[in-house]
Amino acid sequence: MTADPLVSHLRAARAARAFSGAAWSVGTADGPVSRGVVGTLSWDGPPVADDTLWDLASLTKPIVGLAVMALLERGRIALSDSVEMHLPDYAGTEVGGVTVWHLLTHTGGVPGHQPLWRTHSNRSGMLRALRELRLQSPPGTRVAYSSPGFMILGLVAEAAADQPLDELVRQTVTEPVGMPDTGFNPPRDRWARTAATERCPWRGRVVQGTVHDENAHVFGGVAGHAGLFSSLGDMERLALALLRGGRTEAGRLLDAHTLHVMTSPATDHLNERRSLAWQGVDRLAAAPGDLLSARAYGHTGFTGTSVWVDPELDFYAVLLTNRVHPTRDSPQIATVRARFHNLAVLRTRRQP
Repeated sequence: MTADPLVSHLRAARAARAFSGAAWSVGTADGPVSRGVVGTLSWDGPPVADDTLWDLASLTKPIVGLAVMALLERGRIALSDSVEMHLPDYAGTEVGGVTVWHLLTHTGGVPGHQPLWRTHSNRSGMLRALRELRLQSPPGTRVAYSSPGFMILGLVAEAAADQPLDELVRQTVTEPVGMPDTGFNPPRDRWARTAATERCPWRGRVVQGTVHDENAHVFGGVAGHAGLFSSLGDMERLALALLRGGRTEAGRLLDAHTLHVMTSPATDHLNERRSLAWQGVDRLAAAPGDLLSARAYGHTGFTGTSVWVDPELDFYAVLLTNRVHPTRDSPQIATVRARFHNLAVLRTRRQP
């Protein structure tokens, strides 16, 4: 039997210390074509298993985006709504006039990398800091990736839904799709089966079972930009629901038309291709590799996670790694992802 090239690729990446462990699933709308795990939860830890939990990092963003689109379908929010419509304490601030569409497409001008945790030690301080952010460009004029923008989007979603973000995500995304392992702040009895992330000097330990992102940690572990943990099976089910036009085993995640609007390119008139909470394939997008179509969409997470879906090719790929273990300094994940997705596309198209 011919060896699976995905297995060989990920084993070689692990041997090169790109990560200690990985899990993957690639396939079509009919289901997985290749899936499995390699490596260990930490360099000296137990092996990765099918039920290993992974810190999704910024893969949280499109899942929160799906919850926002569910609110849109329920008439609780519109893409043209401003932040201050839902968060009155933002009235008069620079961020107050930014819209939900701007936040979803990273075109609001909200500054990107903001280590707010260094100067604010609790949630109330972080909330104040978010209100005081100064825009770096006029809304709608430039794509500039912004985690603080999605922190604000999470607050807008909570206000529109009149419920906490973790409960909103559970009701609108993880329950409809059937993702029992996915959620914020995993209970302590699940920490032992969670992939380790960084050896963090600030926290004085290897982070395992709690969120890697420092801003999300200070925020309480529940935020619009990061904080979700999930398993391979759960992310596989999400990818299949997306590829099947929102259809799930239990019913529907979103209406097919809503999902089409969400995942269609929205910023091609600007400097980078984005849809609503998703990244597109363009000259700046190394992660999806070289073989996906222009209709593909996906997202990556800083910890080494990613999901890509291509409706034109009838293709999905889930790759979950802990590339920040034991340090975030390794640059290898960009190459690992690109080659993985190239191999994955060919793997799903290979005839018996």
